[in-house]
Amino acid sequence: MEFFGDDVLLGGQSAQSLYASVRNLPIIDYHCHLDEYAIMRDDGFADVGQLWLGADHYKWRAMRMNGIDEKYITGDASWKEKFLAYASVMPKLIGGPLYYFTHLELRAVFGITRPLNENTAEEIYAQANEKIKDLSVRKLLKSFDVEYIATTDDPVSDLSAHGVYDGVTVAPTFRPDKALYPTAEYLAMLGSAWGREITSVSDLRQALVDRLDFFTSKGCKIADHGFFEFPKRYASDEEAEEIFRKGESASADEKDALFGHLLLFIAKEYARRGVLLQLHFSVTRNVNPTVFASQGVDRGCDVFSNSVSADGVIKFLSSMTDDERPKIVMYSLNPSAVPMLACISGAFRNVLMGAAWWFNDTKEGIKANLSQIAEYACLGNNLGMLTDSRSFSSYVRFDFFRRLLCDYVGGLVDKGEYDMESARLLVKDICYDNIKKTLG
Repeated sequence: MEFFGDDVLLGGQSAQSLYASVRNLPIIDYHCHLDEYAIMRDDGFADVGQLWLGADHYKWRAMRMNGIDEKYITGDASWKEKFLAYASVMPKLIGGPLYYFTHLELRAVFGITRPLNENTAEEIYAQANEKIKDLSVRKLLKSFDVEYIATTDDPVSDLSAHGVYDGVTVAPTFRPDKALYPTAEYLAMLGSAWGREITSVSDLRQALVDRLDFFTSKGCKIADHGFFEFPKRYASDEEAEEIFRKGESASADEKDALFGHLLLFIAKEYARRGVLLQLHFSVTRNVNPTVFASQGVDRGCDVFSNSVSADGVIKFLSSMTDDERPKIVMYSLNPSAVPMLACISGAFRNVLMGAAWWFNDTKEGIKANLSQIAEYACLGNNLGMLTDSRSFSSYVRFDFFRRLLCDYVGGLVDKGEYDMESARLLVKDICYDNIKKTLG
């Protein structure tokens, strides 16, 4: 069989037929960390090493696991040296997502069909860099037929770079994590963006609403929150004001109650505006103190936390009526929580399970996510794939997902458990139609 040929990851004729029906659908990337200014400027790429290794902590983590010196990861080595170092560990990564992403990118972006390893690295590096001379951010987006990109933006952002570029809508996502655990420094920043000093919880709520309205005026259709776990309790208006006045001296329990108060408040505001709410949780961040001290956040040292509290999820969802609750998509970094969350989602209107997130967007992780959603909730209303990435070449992840989805559904057809007509409609819905309808 051909190395990463047209039928890679597709186990039978039904899977291949389904994939042929969705492989060329446009891409709606409803959660990512791409740089909207790079899209606005239509930046070029100086080097494939920079494209791949400039900000990808998936790759940094893999290189550290294989003993590569930090000089060749985040240090001052040249891009070529970093690329060669990455290539040297590639054969060891078989079965992991990077092995698939890397070879799918080589084929889709650079037309290179050979495996990347220590022996082929020099030649592949030269070929890729020759090709990259003719690429820019927008050319790359066009080659993947990207239709819509939702970036991730703090409420203080001015959103000056969002818009429509060569047919690609680049829209903001409201990400108020810092506002829900507010420090004095952040409140000053938010107050500056809002145009007034924030001296109370009432001010903070109004600032968030006004900034949310500014975001929606700029095309925002999505909010996103990332946190460790759901709040244990929800402060009343009066208690929230008392906790706010304490500032940094408030106890951990009080800060959690204030977080709950603000989370519930803003969720109801999303519902009023038809904004989709994405919730990402179960992450323990920056667990390596040496790397954190020397380099800061987002350096490849975030991990699963313990499983999610069902009581916490239920308490949050049941604190809103069906009319008050926005459409919610839940993502757990800990995969053991997916069956429980999927089961809970069925008890509340407008609550869905999201794509296999972060460490789980693997071959087996995506398959498990699909089957567990199918078994404990409903696969047909799933919103499909997203990149969650900082790399403009990461859109091969949609192809990866589409192949695995078609292999899963096609396998059911081959076993006589599903009919092909329904299967074609299902995979198209999941790959494109569901998220398009959700975002209007």
